[in-house]
Amino acid sequence: MIAARPALSRRLRMMGAAISIGAASMLSSVPAFARGPDGIADIAEKVIDAVVNISTSQTIEAKDRTMPQLPPGSPFEEFFDDFFKNRRGPPGKGGDKSGEFQPRKTNSLGSGFIVDTAGIVVTNNHVIADADEINVILNDGTKIKAELVGVDKKTDLAVLKFKPPKPLTAVKFGDSDKIRLGDWVVAIGNPFSLGGTVTAGIVSAKNRDISQGPYDSYIQTDAAINRGNSGGPLFNLDGEVIGVNTLIISPTGGSIGLGFAVPSKTVAGVVDQLQKFGELRRGWLGVRIQQVTDEIADSLNIKPARGALVAGVDDKGPAKPAGIEPGDVVVKFDGKDVKDPKDLSRVVADTAVGKEVDVVIIRKGNEETRKVTLGRLEDNEKVQQANAKPKDDTAEKAVTQKALGLDLAALSKDLRTKYKIKDSVKGVVVTGVDNASDAAEKRLSAGDVIVEVAQEAVSSAADIKKRVDQLKKDGKKSVLLLVSNGDGELRFVALGVQ
Repeated sequence: MIAARPALSRRLRMMGAAISIGAASMLSSVPAFARGPDGIADIAEKVIDAVVNISTSQTIEAKDRTMPQLPPGSPFEEFFDDFFKNRRGPPGKGGDKSGEFQPRKTNSLGSGFIVDTAGIVVTNNHVIADADEINVILNDGTKIKAELVGVDKKTDLAVLKFKPPKPLTAVKFGDSDKIRLGDWVVAIGNPFSLGGTVTAGIVSAKNRDISQGPYDSYIQTDAAINRGNSGGPLFNLDGEVIGVNTLIISPTGGSIGLGFAVPSKTVAGVVDQLQKFGELRRGWLGVRIQQVTDEIADSLNIKPARGALVAGVDDKGPAKPAGIEPGDVVVKFDGKDVKDPKDLSRVVADTAVGKEVDVVIIRKGNEETRKVTLGRLEDNEKVQQANAKPKDDTAEKAVTQKALGLDLAALSKDLRTKYKIKDSVKGVVVTGVDNASDAAEKRLSAGDVIVEVAQEAVSSAADIKKRVDQLKKDGKKSVLLLVSNGDGELRFVALGVQ
């Protein structure tokens, strides 16, 4: 038994070696993409000096003890420390004789990155919004005061400039259109004031619309992004910036793998204009648009459903003289396909002001091309006008008919007054809606005005009933209505017919 022990020991060692070799063989057989890319450390080393922390301060007049909301990008610890140290309390406990609170300063921390060695930094607008002072903190801890070059609230981007105290490292924009789902990306930033933090993940989705703005087209990633990462870069494996980390979706406030970045294609254009003009100069077509639903597409003989449906045309906009009308469906703009209204909004905004472009529309089933010279989108382009006071006219009795689950009446002065409908609005007014009808489901309500039925103008309830009856005979399953509210704002609604 004793003599057998060395032999047993040798066998066990041999078995252990075999297991180790087998395990190593199994690991080596795992595809590289499953283990993650090998070059992340090289990328981080190459670009990290171009990633900066953004520190801002803001003076707030504290009139009471109500605790303000935490500014985006602020660590909880620094916020509460600052809040309690700098405010006044009741007399004898930090307040003056009147018990008033002192103005206090709040600090916010975010991220950014250098795109030009002259000291040009890109970050998020919400990181520096309303700041009294902005500082850029380099990777080695050097702190420099920065000035604001310009902001674009619609894409939540901002450009800063500072005087370089030494030679800087800058990064370049990559092509966000070339990234694919599943591609590896690297995020570097300042989460919770922990500067120089590197995380990695994949591209989970592209062109994500999460209803944050008119030009939503986010890159979604599962790379860990937290509070303080805002404004930081998202890199591809070539060390190029393909996005600006902007927001997360999280019930906890921490990363759950749902981070969103503004794509570099958008960022590069915004940064260029902010540097040149200090503001954004976007193209303007002068139309109101809406989604082409399956029902609307069927009514307009468009297969498959696509494009952006023109619901209204601005009288002073570029589309008006080009002959674009409500009911037209834009399917191509300046050579680019338009799949939905968001596509049209983005491509118009990205087109140079004053450029003449071809706009392909579908009108009554036929494709037409219109030439439009784009105007400039103004933030205050839509100015609300006060409603004119109604004249004291003798009340008129409405003659009501039913169609499509709607009570309909010809527009009268009395009904215009009752529903506050402007004189410029023409058509047939809805005075009631059957709660069990398709019209109720599509949110038609009393006071709405039906302007057109199947792209033909109507002026009486009888006109609508006659048109609907004809569509039924033609075998149509739905009818397209052009509907206006009292202020003249138009939209299309498709209702089922039986």
